[in-house]
Amino acid sequence: MITVNQLVEKMELEVIAGATGLSQVVEGMYIGDLLSWVMANIRKGNCWVTIQTHVNIVAVAMLGEAACIIIPEGADIDEATIEKANEENIPLLRSKESAFQLAFKYGQLLEADQS
Repeated sequence: MITVNQLVEKMELEVIAGATGLSQVVEGMYIGDLLSWVMANIRKGNCWVTIQTHVNIVAVAMLGEAACIIIPEGADIDEATIEKANEENIPLLRSKESAFQLAFKYGQLLEADQS
């Protein structure tokens, strides 16, 4: 079992908003940028990686019951998005790494957690 807080620590993520939700359990990772596609396919507890940074990502994360949102590649995040993530207690995280690198690190965490 991995929590959002453990992801932050072990994957060296920056907490941008939603720090009150860091104790949520992460159950998988979903990577996608087309919001309608994400809404149809994300699963409860997924850590969602997207390059989208506008306020609508918070609504999509809430609908899909995502554990958190990670913005890769150090992308700038709209202030309205940060405010909404704080309001809804959705952890909004950022990494300088690519989505691929984040997925690889997540896989390594899963392997370590199972041993």
